[in-house]
Amino acid sequence: MSQIRGTKLAVLQALQGGEFISGQHLGEQLGISRAAVAKHIKSLCELGLDIYKVNNKGYCLKQDIGLIAKAEVENEYQKLSGQIGNFEAFASIDSTNTELMQRLASKQVVTSGTVVVAEMQNAGRGRRGRVWQSPFGANLYYSYYWLLDDGLQAAMGVSVAVGLAVFDCLHTLYGLQVSLKWPNDILVNNQKLAGVLVELDGQPEGPCHLVIGIGLNIAMPENASEHIDQAWIDLKRLGMQVDKNVLIAQLTYCLEQRLAQYQVSGLSDMYQEWNKVNAFAEQLVTLNTGQKTWQGICVGIDQQGGLILRQDGNEKTYYGGEISVRKVM
Repeated sequence: MSQIRGTKLAVLQALQGGEFISGQHLGEQLGISRAAVAKHIKSLCELGLDIYKVNNKGYCLKQDIGLIAKAEVENEYQKLSGQIGNFEAFASIDSTNTELMQRLASKQVVTSGTVVVAEMQNAGRGRRGRVWQSPFGANLYYSYYWLLDDGLQAAMGVSVAVGLAVFDCLHTLYGLQVSLKWPNDILVNNQKLAGVLVELDGQPEGPCHLVIGIGLNIAMPENASEHIDQAWIDLKRLGMQVDKNVLIAQLTYCLEQRLAQYQVSGLSDMYQEWNKVNAFAEQLVTLNTGQKTWQGICVGIDQQGGLILRQDGNEKTYYGGEISVRKVM
């Protein structure tokens, strides 16, 4: 897939005003030929961007996609936290999670609290090897690196804390009342709005490296949604006006608040908060590990983040990063 960088990105930025601009004017502005402008426009359209072309008027972007501006993210985050933060923004990248995991694998020094965001992912990943649809400028592709000193076992319930952080962020910014699906989905009316992918690297004892990936649907184009195999929703369809810079800053702030709470007391308080917004509370669900399936009534989670099912009058708790849960229809 084409990369967005250099002159192509400059063409896109020039179209952000929402007005028609001629190919000749674009070429003069950027120091390239009209033919080069047309080539870049075609390439942008192939990425799923809606760009109108009208004779004698030029080109116009159908809707402002609100490009991420690192300086604005930092400014918004500083307002919230009083800290500067460590943000990196890419126009396109294989995967924000992969970027951080590769740095760790190559023994690069990565500062805890580093945030990587992108306008587009060429190889976005969900859980269990699924592809995460990542069209340019449409959604939020976000990863956060966290160094936890207490070992792998201490990290087992982190996805619960992350889900609550996304809940906090969406409620604060948009007044949304979302529900959480164990272990890693954020839903609105049983439609997926966001997902979490936490990847770990470390030893049972000693420092544990966590890369916390969050994908959030903002304005998913129809041509990308054709490849999604479950019910979904985005913030645009919910009527929300989104400034991605504000969203990134608020999400980072909420995430850090929840991680600080987790580091002090684990899920001892948070598990009850999670149970109040459990998407499948007291509903019959199927639990699938890839090797075996069970059915039971979804009671909620325990203090370690395990899923509790009521089966034949007895409650049993299940753990495991590859378990998936689906409501029985």
